[in-house]
Amino acid sequence: NGLPYNRVGISVSKKVGNSIIRHRVTRVIREIMRLHWEDVCQGYDIVIVARKAAKDSEYKKYESAIKHLLKQHHLLLEEISHENHFDQKY
Repeated sequence: NGLPYNRVGISVSKKVGNSIIRHRVTRVIREIMRLHWEDVCQGYDIVIVARKAAKDSEYKKYESAIKHLLKQHHLLLEEISHENHFDQKY
């Protein structure tokens, strides 16, 4: 995004459930991102789209999925520091 900070968008379709469920999913995702904000590389626009299965999931499953996606897209600082350490050592 060319900025020194991240922007996060959260999309929860009506297919996930009624407004109470959609807002709960949004709040949980926002809280997970808040708690892991320092671990995420800066300067990106991140869009999280919740699917139907999100309505029945628990906090730990949300957290695991978000961390997995951040790692998959090389957006976690801990992953980058491990890669740099590996490159420097060998």
